[in-house]
Amino acid sequence: MRIALGTIGFGTAVGMDDTFALLDRFTEAGGTMIDTANNYPFWVEGRTGDESEAAIGAWLSARSARDRVVLSTKAGARPTVPGDRTLDSMEGLSAAAIAKAAEGSLRRLRTDYIDVYWSHIDDASVPLEESLEAFNALAKDGKIRGLGASNMRAWRLERARNLSAAHGWMPYTHLQLRHTYLRPRPLTHLAESAHVLVTDETLEHTAATGVTLWAYNTLMSGSYTGRPDRPLPESYDHPGTTRRLAALSEVAGELGATPNQVVLAWLLADGHVPIVGATRMAQLEEAIGATALTLSQDQKDRLDAAV
Repeated sequence: MRIALGTIGFGTAVGMDDTFALLDRFTEAGGTMIDTANNYPFWVEGRTGDESEAAIGAWLSARSARDRVVLSTKAGARPTVPGDRTLDSMEGLSAAAIAKAAEGSLRRLRTDYIDVYWSHIDDASVPLEESLEAFNALAKDGKIRGLGASNMRAWRLERARNLSAAHGWMPYTHLQLRHTYLRPRPLTHLAESAHVLVTDETLEHTAATGVTLWAYNTLMSGSYTGRPDRPLPESYDHPGTTRRLAALSEVAGELGATPNQVVLAWLLADGHVPIVGATRMAQLEEAIGATALTLSQDQKDRLDAAV
């Protein structure tokens, strides 16, 4: 099953019993990819950023499940000042910060290796060479098995990959960006300034290089459900959204599926890894159901053409 389970609220908003139940069901259904970070959810009052990794580590230990999952976590965006709810004091991507972050994640996750280790946000204050060499040192020590860049633009990713190739270091082979079926107005600045949106250039780059795109915010926090308490952000209020929602509804009706499921099926059809932040079992079951959908070429073409 080529979806990743997002785990921001695990161990906090999602209690431990429910965390275990969601992870049990996800893996029972054939899911393997679990996505977390070393700072989830630091922005919530009273939280440190340890919680999600610690909850997953407890489940891995209790279920002896380490060999059955692809464990994905991140470094670079954890605040260094206790109580800071912003990124002003983030640890960054210096060699020392990366080494310290990795040790903390390994300890909380109760494992001796990470399958995909991500730079959480780009850190232009540190030379790329320093960060990449530090990640490569972790790889040489067997602590990480794959490398990903989260919230990095295509030109920076290409520069990093060229540097790794020149030095014989582990390259970035995964890219994690914000991506869904709907597109905001061009040149929109997101309220979440650290988030980077997929662009057509990004999609061309990943297709040409074989870099795997992991998409987050895929279901837009419930905005596809049409619930009045889950409105679309203002930046999505444009005619293209109207056309895309109409195409989405049409295809969902043909398949007997929900709009959320069609969005996930559309992402899967393009070879991406959608991250689904399920906090309730019904949400997880809906996502699992999406993996059984197959879009016809006509349906895919209609979805793509609605711009």
